[in-house]
Amino acid sequence: MWRPLGRVVAPVPNGSWWHSHASYPTPLVRGDGRVSVFFSVRDASNRSCLASVDIALDGDRFSVLGAVRGPLFTPGARGAFDGDGVTVTSIVPDGDRLLAYYLGWMVGASVPFSNFIGLAVGDAEGTRFERASMVPVIGRTPVTPLTLGYPWVLRQGENWRMWFGSHLSWGAQGLDMVHVIQQATSPDGCVWSPQEGVVIPLAGEDDPAEFAVSRPAVLREADGTFSMWYARRRPGYELGFAVSADGAQWQRIDDNVRFVGVAGGWEDAERTYPAVFDHRGRRYMLYNGNGYGRTGFGIALLEH
Repeated sequence: MWRPLGRVVAPVPNGSWWHSHASYPTPLVRGDGRVSVFFSVRDASNRSCLASVDIALDGDRFSVLGAVRGPLFTPGARGAFDGDGVTVTSIVPDGDRLLAYYLGWMVGASVPFSNFIGLAVGDAEGTRFERASMVPVIGRTPVTPLTLGYPWVLRQGENWRMWFGSHLSWGAQGLDMVHVIQQATSPDGCVWSPQEGVVIPLAGEDDPAEFAVSRPAVLREADGTFSMWYARRRPGYELGFAVSADGAQWQRIDDNVRFVGVAGGWEDAERTYPAVFDHRGRRYMLYNGNGYGRTGFGIALLEH
């Protein structure tokens, strides 16, 4: 059971780079015990950029350390794959730098958007990020022909693995879609090869209302197995969960994501976009509430 500990950040419009939202909270556990949380905000033109805040955790209590920092990473040039927004969803330390994997936004015409996966490189403290390239690290391929994003990356020795959301098809109008989770591999964290097949498909006949699973967050457990938390749309936002022996073949157990206690007003209608991490022997989840970030993000503690 997950027990909500409270809202960490609520959007604070400042009239310039932060007009709304605090979405896709993404943790980085520091050696000194701090947890840096990177998240996506939107400006008055609805373009997303990167912000961060540090928190301290002590069991079932947390405190925010200082002010929100940003913008740390901003949209690309006009016409670029990330020209309408950048949304970081995975941060991986690599020596004296941080690798930030992100969703680059392009507003669409015949479809609402076209998104691809980019890589940005930051200093060890995460005070500034620069895009590694003007082109995505995963774009359209025979395996990923439409739109994709929400990358989550794990480094296992010399091997790198990524799980990400991907469209199999667009429907006739609006947000009609079939959106699933796929995977990719890399020898260095920079050059990626998407793999054929789907690792988390839609529920299908078990839940015909579901049309998207996205924003995977993956942990490798002490016994070598893998756990994944993700967002579902059916059509509102919910949370899902799956387990795997190898990170490739997954079993969905969505009922395993249960919350106890009283939901705050900011999260009383939905919880989504999870990111799970371990800290000093405890497991925590960062997540968005109502409006997929319009009301900010909070944190919950796993209770056994």
